[in-house]
Amino acid sequence: MSEDGSTPSERDLDRMDVRELGRLGAHLDDVEVVDDSPRHEPGGPGERRAIRRVAAWFVLSVLGAIGFVVVYVLWPWQYTSTGPQETLRSWFTPMLGITFAISVLALAMGLLEWSKTVAPPDVAIQQRHDGPSPPVAQRTFAARTVEILEQTGLRRSKLLRRTVLAAGTAFAGILAVTALGSLIRNPWRSEGPAPLVTTEWHSPDGERTYLRMDTGDPHSVTLVRPEDMVPGGLLTVFPFRESMRGDPEKLSKILRSADSSVILLRFAPGTPVVEQIGQEDFNLGGLYAYSKICTHMGCPVSLFEQTTLRILCPCHQTEFQANEYARAVFGPGARPLPQLPLAVDERGYLYAPHDFIEPVGPGFWSREPRG
Repeated sequence: MSEDGSTPSERDLDRMDVRELGRLGAHLDDVEVVDDSPRHEPGGPGERRAIRRVAAWFVLSVLGAIGFVVVYVLWPWQYTSTGPQETLRSWFTPMLGITFAISVLALAMGLLEWSKTVAPPDVAIQQRHDGPSPPVAQRTFAARTVEILEQTGLRRSKLLRRTVLAAGTAFAGILAVTALGSLIRNPWRSEGPAPLVTTEWHSPDGERTYLRMDTGDPHSVTLVRPEDMVPGGLLTVFPFRESMRGDPEKLSKILRSADSSVILLRFAPGTPVVEQIGQEDFNLGGLYAYSKICTHMGCPVSLFEQTTLRILCPCHQTEFQANEYARAVFGPGARPLPQLPLAVDERGYLYAPHDFIEPVGPGFWSREPRG
């Protein structure tokens, strides 16, 4: 013991085993250990059964992590609005969520099961005290840590050690794949037109894309002529190519395409119009076509106020000035509605010479100020 008799000497500490050092450390820290008895006989059948249950959760966590990596690497993920892989691709994000949830929840359940069935209760009461810990307390703390490690069963069970290590490594792998994958993958790379900046208004192989009305029958084709629009009128139109004619699936699916709906407007003669720079020839007389997808949150704009010539999004009340290149003048939207170029063919039908020249949809594409 020390000279004042309050703490043991170095020789006394050397003669103590791990448990005695742990109890001494608790005593020096004013801790009363109420219960730290093992839940099962160390190495007995009860402990082995509990360890197997814990290991099963950790194995499930590893399988979930492996599934996450497989989905992230191999599952079709590039956006396609149509095609045979559309359904499979639409499950990419849900499958990532499912496998990640399985891995994380199984890891959490394994840790919970471990603490409830393998590790001892370790119920203790500690008195609060201030000031740094003396050297003897530091040594006894290390011994207490070793004792707790022994009580958890990690040193006795190779199965538990391996599954804990595997689950922890798998979870770290998920985080690493998520972080590094976002730096490696190129969402703009694709075999055809980049899907993030291309809509169904593009003209593959030079085929014209016409403006089509939605008549309520998804299989009917009604094209739009300039004379179909009255001054101050608004009409929602969709893309149509002759290769779609006679194909009910394509005709129906194009009406549900998320980025292809367009509003067609006709201004009254004499209406002052401000053109967007670089888009001065996109209109056809008083006819103007804008994307129907709001640049704020992607809602469909659907209201037109003829007196002010403003297009209104009903979701968050962004207003776009239609005769000023549909720029946002009120509400949370900050980017103009993209404008679709218009032309008329030899039969008098309206068509789009080419796709939008800027991305359609929410304004995260651009951080430029309003206007």
